[in-house]
Amino acid sequence: MKLNRINKFIGVAALLFAVEACDLTDIDPANRIPEGVAFSDAARIQAAVLGVYESAQRGFYLGAVQRGYPFGAASTEQNDMRGEDMYNDQLFYEITYIGNWTTTTANNNGMWISLYRVINRCNIVLEGIQRAETAGVLTPAQANAFRGEMLFLRAMSHFELVINYSRPYSDDPSDLGIPYRDFAVDDAGKVPAGIEVQRGTIQQTYTRILQDLDNAEGFLTNTGTPYRARAGAAVALKTRVKLHMLDWAGVITEYDKIDNLYALTASPAGPFTSGTSTEAIFSLQNSNVSNAGVNGALVSMYGSPTLGGRGLVKISPVIWIEPFWLASDSRRTLLTTQESTGVYSYKYRTFGVYDDPTPLIRHAEVVLNAAEAYARTNDFATAITLLNSVRNRAVGAALEYDLADLGGNQAGVLQGIWNERRIEFLGEGKRWYDVHRLSGEGLMAGIPAKAQTRSVSLLTQYTPGGFTLAHALPYTEDNFIWPIPLSEVLVNPTLADQQNPGY
Repeated sequence: MKLNRINKFIGVAALLFAVEACDLTDIDPANRIPEGVAFSDAARIQAAVLGVYESAQRGFYLGAVQRGYPFGAASTEQNDMRGEDMYNDQLFYEITYIGNWTTTTANNNGMWISLYRVINRCNIVLEGIQRAETAGVLTPAQANAFRGEMLFLRAMSHFELVINYSRPYSDDPSDLGIPYRDFAVDDAGKVPAGIEVQRGTIQQTYTRILQDLDNAEGFLTNTGTPYRARAGAAVALKTRVKLHMLDWAGVITEYDKIDNLYALTASPAGPFTSGTSTEAIFSLQNSNVSNAGVNGALVSMYGSPTLGGRGLVKISPVIWIEPFWLASDSRRTLLTTQESTGVYSYKYRTFGVYDDPTPLIRHAEVVLNAAEAYARTNDFATAITLLNSVRNRAVGAALEYDLADLGGNQAGVLQGIWNERRIEFLGEGKRWYDVHRLSGEGLMAGIPAKAQTRSVSLLTQYTPGGFTLAHALPYTEDNFIWPIPLSEVLVNPTLADQQNPGY
């Protein structure tokens, strides 16, 4: 059977109605080659691997690609819209912004579909790599390099699923996780086995994610560009995963492995003026022929209308007026544009071309992950040093923090780190990660209040009292996490019995 015949991979059960439809696992979309040929030589296998990156970059939304799911522009915006620091200015992301999703919400369903689509492609390629190695088509070194990339992408996809469709690890690791798919469903005859895969626990999901990342680290090297998974990317992602697991020692161990491989850029704008800066660990590459287009590109969604963007998502006045974001912080000028209608991100700049890379893991994140881990273990000196290394490039050494500035205790140091994360990662889709894990730990009450949707239309409203707060979503509410899509549970009795509460 042809690989491009498997379509709409929503978990596994969607194959019941889609196996005879159109493209989804088209791992070589240019040639549509049969499975028996796809892994017959190293060049074709390379094309298959690149096809998996493409599915991660461009995704699937209402039957079409080019919208940026599950790791492109649309997913960045979805994660930002679940927090309070980026502002919804139009109808486009309002359902996510106000927390009014259902089992049929297209954006959330697009994430589920696209993530399992990537996972299934990873599994198809992993099985093809094994056959090719056994047949002598690939050397062990070649096979392992490709294998490591697929394991990294599979782990990253499962992590994105578990933080969107499951409660936090920091609350109850024995709660329901997500189905961990580790075999290919490339034939209708394999659908029943796929349906039998249950959600398992959150603990089991995280354990499998780390197993894949440990294996990926062992298979990969640190040569190449940030647009392909390297060993350092697998390690960096482990710092994020272990932060969610409250494994502070584990975060520090992983950070120590790669601290000398990457470096913070001298300017906070450095990661956005060069996609291959010293800070870039893993990004998805866009080009003028392969991007999310006007309806999904980061520069289009976030960019100022006066510069050629659509400005559907602005920087919120909530974060703009926070006292901890100093007026002299250079990120206010280097990485934003202030217009009469509000404040827009200037991290993405290729207006009309839409080829800004999608930054998924930067060294600044790894440094702040380690800073938090050190703070959690009461090594405040190291924590503050790491915090200042990120912050000083924007505020200068003269304004760097000391322990007294941060209250002289763990709570104050942690708050300083969390505040810095809010500023540093504006417009990069990272805020939901912190809201999710900290709410589960009882350190946040849930999704904080935001500026009232579609009500901030003037820069003069970026003042205390200039806007109305709304849309808070307590952690105790069932819809703090997304439901499994209705289209999935209708055809998958296993997951129908494991739907999230309240849906």
